[in-house]
Amino acid sequence: MEHLSSIDASFLHLETPETPMHVASLALVDAPEGDITDFYNKVKKLVGDRMHLSGVLTRKLAAMPFELAEPVWIEDHDIDLDYHIRHMTVRKPGTMQEFDQLIGRLHSMLLDRSRPLWEIYVIDGLESGQVGIYAKLHHSGIDGKAGMEFAKVLYDTTEEIRTVIPPRRSRGGAYQLGFAELLRAGFTNAAHQYRKLAGMMPVTANLWGKAANIMASQSMKSGERPLNLGMAPRTIFNDSITNQRSFARLTLSMDEVKTLGKRAGGTINTVIMTMCSEALRGFLKDRGLLPKESLIAMVPASLRSADDDTMNNQVTMIRVDLATDIEDLRERFHAIHDSSEAGKSVVRELKEVLAVDFPVMGAPWFMTGLASLIGRSRLLNQMPAVGNVLISNVPGPPVPLYIAGARMQHYYPVSIPYHGSGLNITLHSYAGQLEFGITACRRMLPQDEAYELLERLEQALRKIEALPNEAAAAEAAAGEAKVDDTVPVKKKARAKTSTARKAPRRRKAATGKPSSAS
Repeated sequence: MEHLSSIDASFLHLETPETPMHVASLALVDAPEGDITDFYNKVKKLVGDRMHLSGVLTRKLAAMPFELAEPVWIEDHDIDLDYHIRHMTVRKPGTMQEFDQLIGRLHSMLLDRSRPLWEIYVIDGLESGQVGIYAKLHHSGIDGKAGMEFAKVLYDTTEEIRTVIPPRRSRGGAYQLGFAELLRAGFTNAAHQYRKLAGMMPVTANLWGKAANIMASQSMKSGERPLNLGMAPRTIFNDSITNQRSFARLTLSMDEVKTLGKRAGGTINTVIMTMCSEALRGFLKDRGLLPKESLIAMVPASLRSADDDTMNNQVTMIRVDLATDIEDLRERFHAIHDSSEAGKSVVRELKEVLAVDFPVMGAPWFMTGLASLIGRSRLLNQMPAVGNVLISNVPGPPVPLYIAGARMQHYYPVSIPYHGSGLNITLHSYAGQLEFGITACRRMLPQDEAYELLERLEQALRKIEALPNEAAAAEAAAGEAKVDDTVPVKKKARAKTSTARKAPRRRKAATGKPSSAS
């Protein structure tokens, strides 16, 4: 068995009928050769042959007695591929709008916890002739970066379907673990984690001190926009949600966004956050719903090391100022960049501590009850908001991928809205593209308004393109400074030489001082 960490298990405890806690990917692949049934069978065989390479496909949950501790993962030796891999057809005429609506409906349905927590849908009937591959997995077993590792198992980098070493034969295992075995494992795991926490106390205190110094230095910058953020203002997205979802997609050139980031004096992430800021600002302002205070984005930050490919969650959250109270786009761009970098600096200092598991006995029933209370009461309306929108940017595969011999043209993320944050904007890179997926509660953001938000994102990108070229200005300024700095030094050097000839006794003292022209 394998114990879920507290953060992994939280995605189970916070799940309600209104808030499914699975993430998904949506691939659009070229029309495969032959009948769609043949392609479906190829996909099913491919997954069946490779599922032993990824634990997320072969494990299921076993709950602790009385929910006194976090559940565990156990191996499932009886997986029904016909249940997990399904074939669907979009109703005619198969427009992309109808396709997006279907994805929204599929994403609103809970996964069956008695089985491994994943499903794959092969979807045909699109008027474009393409085929959709919608794959959803529960967030308790995978985060954004682990999802990219999962993609390496499912997809190929060429049209040829690679063969893999078959799994070792298993003698099978118990369908469920015994009461005493589960209880003993829960207490043993908790004791181990507490010993680990105790050993880290000295390191933890030192790291928290460094983080406190960083935050103090951020708040003491006089005359500048404060980097330490307060609570977020309330918007239409900060309310309890239903289980109905709207979904919309957007593709941009990664090179274009990267070049634009450097040109405007920021990064790819700065451009993305500014696009979201401008789009949301215009969307709310046109409806008379824009708060006077700035919107705040909740942004996941990975705690995973570069060589870690385990299928679990290693992520924390930072809050980024979207500066929607600033009208000037150039000023807002730099305010967003400063806020984002400040949040990242704190995470870098606390990374070692934030990645540690903090077990809490009785957490399952406490968190489950809290999630139900929040969703079915007006409690959220009485509480201040921590953030207004969740924005996530995950690095994806840089090369084209194939599934069952068919090339993937697009690879979109489908993510999680939640109570108090009914809008989620997630993107990841794929083969030189940035693939955006907007997932929202349909009551807060209907399908047509989701498309409007996409249009506003594209308009925001054009506005950022019109900003001054700060990279060129900085290079020009550096060149002028170099010229201005060089000429006086040469003149002064000649003067020193002349003076030294007249008064040799003063030469040592004159050459011993640094030049004042630098």
